[in-house]
Amino acid sequence: MGIAAKVGRYAAAGLAALVALGSGADGARAAEPIKIGFSMPLTGGSANTGKVALAAMKIWEEDTNAKSGLLGRPVQLVYYDDQSMPSNVPAIYTKLLDVDKVDLVVGPYSTVLTAPAMPVVMAHDMVIVSFSTLNVNSRFHYSKYFAMTNTGPNPDPVFSHGFFAIAAQQSPKPQSVAIVASDQEFAKGAADGARENAKAAGFRVVYDKTYPPATVDFSPIVRAVQAADPDLFFIASYPQDSVGLVRAMSEIGYTPKMAGGAMVGLNIVTIKMQLGPLLNGIVGYENWLPAPKMMFPGVQDLLRKYQAVAQREGLDPLGYNTVPPAYAYVQALGEAVEATKSLDQNKIAQYLHSATLKTVWGDVKFGADGEWAEPRFLTVQYQNITGKTLDQFSDPRKIVILDPPQYSSGKVIYPYAEAPK
Repeated sequence: MGIAAKVGRYAAAGLAALVALGSGADGARAAEPIKIGFSMPLTGGSANTGKVALAAMKIWEEDTNAKSGLLGRPVQLVYYDDQSMPSNVPAIYTKLLDVDKVDLVVGPYSTVLTAPAMPVVMAHDMVIVSFSTLNVNSRFHYSKYFAMTNTGPNPDPVFSHGFFAIAAQQSPKPQSVAIVASDQEFAKGAADGARENAKAAGFRVVYDKTYPPATVDFSPIVRAVQAADPDLFFIASYPQDSVGLVRAMSEIGYTPKMAGGAMVGLNIVTIKMQLGPLLNGIVGYENWLPAPKMMFPGVQDLLRKYQAVAQREGLDPLGYNTVPPAYAYVQALGEAVEATKSLDQNKIAQYLHSATLKTVWGDVKFGADGEWAEPRFLTVQYQNITGKTLDQFSDPRKIVILDPPQYSSGKVIYPYAEAPK
């Protein structure tokens, strides 16, 4: 099926949804604004992250307009709630481009919502910058796609690279690993990468299983891993699974030499506050932390502004995980417009492919397929957490960056049992 046919099918399937979708265009309509269109999950399962992302994007809109906009024109965000439903996305982007006549587009939050926008955007030959997406362009190889995602061009092994790199540095070197993953796409991909990295580092896999997504009791899984007696326990899990596995390890008293991995959810403030000191010793990942080497130009001012908004609107009170990349992906597009002095999509794409972009999330260089040319994935360890209050998780001494080495903010506590609970 050709792109045009796909667009027609997607638009027809999703058009009814637009009746229930109100315009989210924000701000007064100035003369000839540059319109930037997108969908965002503001209701449904991804709404918590979508609302935080939108708050960051509105701060970029305000910052940009305070500096005379782009090309001397104000910028205006034009957005719709996709309700966290991929089936709504194609019709929204069709309306943005054919009815609202937006000048630029960016993607919604997440892989699952960005992928269905691609045929519409491609049919209109538009640049699209996404965020928090993995391998969206591996099917399309579209030259005007760019991802503001820090995993780089080959994400599966990135989720375990730091975990095994740190383990390999310990003396005596650990010898064996257990790999446990949810039976879902992201987790299985991360487990594939873990096997690859474990083999390359010389670790013997002694346990390797998936668990059903509906699992609620993780004690049998932890006991089975404990019986296999690995030195390392690598986990690829989704938010509630991550909570369940950490709790089960604590209840059973299971202490391998190192535990953690691609545990989605541990970088969410509310989950951190649920677990408190149970996180101590767990190795996880974060997008950004207030560590000295992560203080990129503009990021502190951005978070100060965001946290004031978050307090009023009841959003994630810190914003570390979502706010820097959400601001950066519209910031990158704005930089390309200013640098090329144009809204020409070919010129913007050429600039994004060639330039090193200066963003609040650090310098970014895109690779051939629009992913970051080099990953900047932060492997961290939770250390010396003594309570469940917010101040525990805004303290950079409590969440220590272990990898990449150039961003390191401390040393690993090893073995895991030495981390106070």
